Amino acid sequence: MSTDASVSTTAPTDTAAPPNPRRWWALAAVCLSVLVLGFDGTILNVALPDLAVQLHAGTGQLQWIVDAYLVVFAAAMLPAGLLGDRFGRRRLLIGGLVLFGIASLVGTLAHSADTLIAVRAVMGLGGAFIMPLGIAILPSLFTPAERPRAVAVMTAGMAVGMPLGPMLGGLLLNHFWWGSIFLINVPLIAVGITACLWLVPESRDPSVPRIDVLGAVVGVLGLGALTFGIIQGPSDGWGSAQVVAPLVASVLLLGFLVRRERTQPHPMVDFTLLADRVYRWSTMASVLVSFVLMGGLFVLPQYLQSVLGHDALGTGIRLMPLMGGLLVAARAAERLVAKLSVRWVVAAGMLVVAVSMLLGASTTTGDGYGRTAVWLALLGVGMGFTMVPAMGAAMAALPDDRAGVGSGLLQTLRQSASAIGVALLGSLLAGAYTARLDTGRLPQPLAHTASGSVSAAQAVADRLHDTALAASAHAAFVHGMDLVLLACGIGAALSAALIAWRMPGAGGGAGESEA
Repeated sequence: MSTDASVSTTAPTDTAAPPNPRRWWALAAVCLSVLVLGFDGTILNVALPDLAVQLHAGTGQLQWIVDAYLVVFAAAMLPAGLLGDRFGRRRLLIGGLVLFGIASLVGTLAHSADTLIAVRAVMGLGGAFIMPLGIAILPSLFTPAERPRAVAVMTAGMAVGMPLGPMLGGLLLNHFWWGSIFLINVPLIAVGITACLWLVPESRDPSVPRIDVLGAVVGVLGLGALTFGIIQGPSDGWGSAQVVAPLVASVLLLGFLVRRERTQPHPMVDFTLLADRVYRWSTMASVLVSFVLMGGLFVLPQYLQSVLGHDALGTGIRLMPLMGGLLVAARAAERLVAKLSVRWVVAAGMLVVAVSMLLGASTTTGDGYGRTAVWLALLGVGMGFTMVPAMGAAMAALPDDRAGVGSGLLQTLRQSASAIGVALLGSLLAGAYTARLDTGRLPQPLAHTASGSVSAAQAVADRLHDTALAASAHAAFVHGMDLVLLACGIGAALSAALIAWRMPGAGGGAGESEA
């Protein structure tokens, strides 16, 4: 132990020290820290229509405003956890909060989409320190018997932010300017930093392996190049050099990363974990749900505001069936797993996701919100039955000494899937929308503006009192949204079949490996 009694230099699994008497208050401080990430995961989506109009952002830029955060978050999370182990978990958790707070404050002052994209990337870097280090602090505070409850409380703390995000975002946007969705982070961050300084003890593990800086940089560049190529495809053409070059570069970079990590004695990303069938298929289910959720949250607010005409607060409220279904199903999933096994609950959850997506894919411009509420609630139920048991099964399949690495790989793949979901599904939407939109009667500058997004087209139509343009934009957007939901539905149905066929039924203990 260190000579400083307030600093633990043991590994995170050390249990020799007596329980910290303030550990539950410290957990509250950590929960407050990750609550900000829960807000940020959903609050931004409600603001996308406002950003499209006020920052003159096209669909591609809206995708980047979301994805800049996700790409950096996913690629930086694993090295951030290792840095915290080496230099102090509380220290770098607070550093991540400070960085996130400063970036949020700068974001309120952004006057262009490009500036906001850069700010979001910095927020992603801050978030990459907050999430893994918040989890890594728990073993130094709690006994093995208390840790499952502590992890559940922390997970719930982040989950609370998801349903509150759209409502809070809508409330802010109805009364203040769009920058208020970032400004709200600042007081929460300030309280979180104060609580961490006061309540959370420092801990570190000097025995962690050397940080793979090259691997971390290659991961950011590879995922960023893949996302860039996908987002630029609809506007630049899939065969253009501006698209082909980054896609080829991403394959080379990510291929290099996989090969490098497989040959490292202490890999940053341990791909051998995927040899376990329970872990592999549970991770696949979690990844696909993240892909669908982020793609859906990118599309839905634009539909509710620009097509159905609801304001920001109304949009946030109308997303609640999704969150409500998710929370209800998540509570019921544990009991169902005990009766039916993880495999059948996860497969059934994926099937419900598929049904909800296919129901949504038949939406027309004449449909009201009632139909949307039904398939949103079904989507939430499917996600609750899939996400919670799948993540639990993935972690239960790993031995204790590999739980940290396995959790890091799972979260990295989930965040990567979220980024690719926004990029791929957003590009499908953009291509279908642009192809269907009728701008033949407009001057070229206005036609270009209207083609950028349905929100921009609605603004042009309102300025010109052009009901035909508004109708064309609505029809084009709904057509693109239907294609997005159809693709998600087909993917979810195929995944449900594969999980039912290939995933072992066991939900705990060591998993099953394949050669």
